[in-house]
Amino acid sequence: MRLSARDERLAELMDDPDCDPDRLRRTLRGFRVVNRVVSRWGRVYRSHLRPALAGGGTARILDIGCGGGDVLRRLVRLARRDGFGVEGVGVDPDPRALEAARAGERVDGVSFRRALSRELVEAGERFDIVVSNHLLHHLGGSSAGADPLAGVLADSEALATRLCVHSDIARGRVAYAAFAVGSVPLAPGTFLRVDGLRSIRRSYTREELAARLPEGWRAEQPGPFRLLAVRRGGAAM
Repeated sequence: MRLSARDERLAELMDDPDCDPDRLRRTLRGFRVVNRVVSRWGRVYRSHLRPALAGGGTARILDIGCGGGDVLRRLVRLARRDGFGVEGVGVDPDPRALEAARAGERVDGVSFRRALSRELVEAGERFDIVVSNHLLHHLGGSSAGADPLAGVLADSEALATRLCVHSDIARGRVAYAAFAVGSVPLAPGTFLRVDGLRSIRRSYTREELAARLPEGWRAEQPGPFRLLAVRRGGAAM
């Protein structure tokens, strides 16, 4: 398996609008386990979000491309456990993902809506913290003058007043081999294994991500399999 360069040609099965709906629902539920094990949001919360929340007042957290909503729920719970007042908003353009998010465990102050980040900017919305999980590798390169990655980063910067953190996979052979083995118990009846391996092949290395980030952003690698695109501070109110 060649992992020396990103393979943007690969399409994930769950992104197909005609994919099997039952397998998709099981896949979105399965991400709760995958994200808990591999995404390291507990560490990211402690190192990045908790210091930003110390600014006081009720903070709003936006999750772009929220999928099944499990990451947003976890962050809200962690913040409230530490005594912070928080509200969470998850947005996703895929109605199937929103159905799964809304069907999940209800958490007061957490809501989900169908929207793109650009639409929130145009509506004049503001959030204290903007996050995403496994979104960046889905965003293709420039085409017809448009750069989806640059667009999401610009939207995030416009929407956030304290912090932006986009978390994704660090492409590498060890990550690929570990997921190929570790995902086997979760794979039956889902797209988890196939799409997870394709996601790794589509993902960045730290150097590649750093080269794509605009001024004011930083590429961080908190672990061998994880990348963060981080921007502290944000739009003026």
